[in-house]
Amino acid sequence: MSGPLAGVVVVELAGLGPAPFCGMVLADLGADVVRVDRVGTGGGLFAPSANDLHNRGKRSIAVDLKTRGGVDVVLRLVSGADALIEGFRPGVAERLGVGPAQCLARNTALVYGRVTGWGQEGPLAHMAGHDIDYIAVSGVLHSIGPADRPIPPLNLVGDFGGGGMLLGLGVLAAIIRARSTGEGQVVDAAMVDGSALLMASHHGYMADGWWRPERDSNLLDGAAPFYTTYETSDDRHVAVGALEPQFFAALLAGLGLEAGDVGTQNDRDAWSTMREVFTEVFREKTRDDWAAHFEGSDACVAPVLSMDEARDHPHNVARETFVDFDGVSQPAPAPRFSDTPAHIDSAPPVPGAHTDAVLAAAGFSRDEIGKLREAGAIA
Repeated sequence: MSGPLAGVVVVELAGLGPAPFCGMVLADLGADVVRVDRVGTGGGLFAPSANDLHNRGKRSIAVDLKTRGGVDVVLRLVSGADALIEGFRPGVAERLGVGPAQCLARNTALVYGRVTGWGQEGPLAHMAGHDIDYIAVSGVLHSIGPADRPIPPLNLVGDFGGGGMLLGLGVLAAIIRARSTGEGQVVDAAMVDGSALLMASHHGYMADGWWRPERDSNLLDGAAPFYTTYETSDDRHVAVGALEPQFFAALLAGLGLEAGDVGTQNDRDAWSTMREVFTEVFREKTRDDWAAHFEGSDACVAPVLSMDEARDHPHNVARETFVDFDGVSQPAPAPRFSDTPAHIDSAPPVPGAHTDAVLAAAGFSRDEIGKLREAGAIA
């Protein structure tokens, strides 16, 4: 392992969404992430896949946590780990025997990272949900979309931004403290909390009186004609983000317009006319023609690319934003480090691919491993 987190050991209890994403980011940065997969994981929509990129760079052991032997395996692994991360509903890990109390009893310096939608306590803590539900209650979803209805921003805000990414930040902060004090702790990352935190600036804007609660009525939600998308002659789109006056002036110049053609930038009464003019002009050329026209300018105009197109964009190619690893095109690790570069260490493993090697490294004898396998505790 290399990268800025080389030497950090993380045990990940297999799950979906934010916890595996957190584990992927930690593994990309050099942590040794051991994923504890379930014995006999079946098929279905969320079955393990060779293309589940959240599992890249990790090692996998297959354990049956419903057996005493399987629980003992996990407890023995955490005794030598810096952190454990899990995404079960509140109380599940405790019932399985691998909750914070059991794990911290084995390793008092352990960081126990937990990510859920609603958090470990509160009136909704034990209710099922998904990203869309959590960002609905945090006030995020209400703010996104056209005036007539909110639109879910994929599952990026709750699952990955407010969930997995903040879990990773919390875990690393707690590891720093544990390494200086010898004291571990529990990190409770709730997607409803994290997605609310991502809206901090907008709460400030509302307090200042210039952010409105209604969708499609604000500077950054598509209402402003200089911060939105426009259809081009080939039925594709460009994104326009000319917020500052100098960028707005560059936009007008690039479109061959004068200020008198559209009115004053921040005069909301002029926005309707401004949008009509911009719409008409952008329909005169193709998306790629506009991209070439504005390239190198400060007009803040960019082509709206599909996932396939994004991989081949010259800027992304130059920065190696996407990489091909083991035959799969995928986002490269981020961010960049000057001295300890992050990298993808391995493709997503088959569940249980490293069971024997991980257990042997953790001090299990060959006889112990054989008995655990005979008992069905590992696979």
